[in-house]
Amino acid sequence: MTSDDLLEFEAIKRLKYRYARNLDLKDWDEVRACFTKDATAAYSGGKYSYDSPDGIIEFLSTSLGKDMVTRHHVHQPEIDLTGPDTAVGSWALDDIVINTTHNFEVRGAAFYRDEYVKVDGGWKIKHTGYTRIYEEMQDRTKLDGLTLLEAWTS
Repeated sequence: MTSDDLLEFEAIKRLKYRYARNLDLKDWDEVRACFTKDATAAYSGGKYSYDSPDGIIEFLSTSLGKDMVTRHHVHQPEIDLTGPDTAVGSWALDDIVINTTHNFEVRGAAFYRDEYVKVDGGWKIKHTGYTRIYEEMQDRTKLDGLTLLEAWTS
């Protein structure tokens, strides 16, 4: 492994972190900018699969709409360079989704498996997807004293 490899790993990490941050901020243009023009996705073990950035963004923006507050944490990256302009990565995911209309929360854990391509000197996601380890749901109305004080839901 060279120091140049480490710089590439860091650039890929920043790409994935940017994807997760903008997913939670619902900045769909910035999420789209993380993908190649021919990107694909297979969420929940392929249950939700998309063959274009348009399909991916439509799914994400619809399923994580204005009444959803989310927190996606990706960590434990394992990144391998497979060529001068290609790489693969595995990431642990911990996520929380709060539905503010129906007052329930979904929590889960998964492992992402990504493919990356370098485009015009910067890394992009060519394919992303995850397989769930678990997913659980809780009715927030049953938690005495629990009040959502502030939420980013634009």
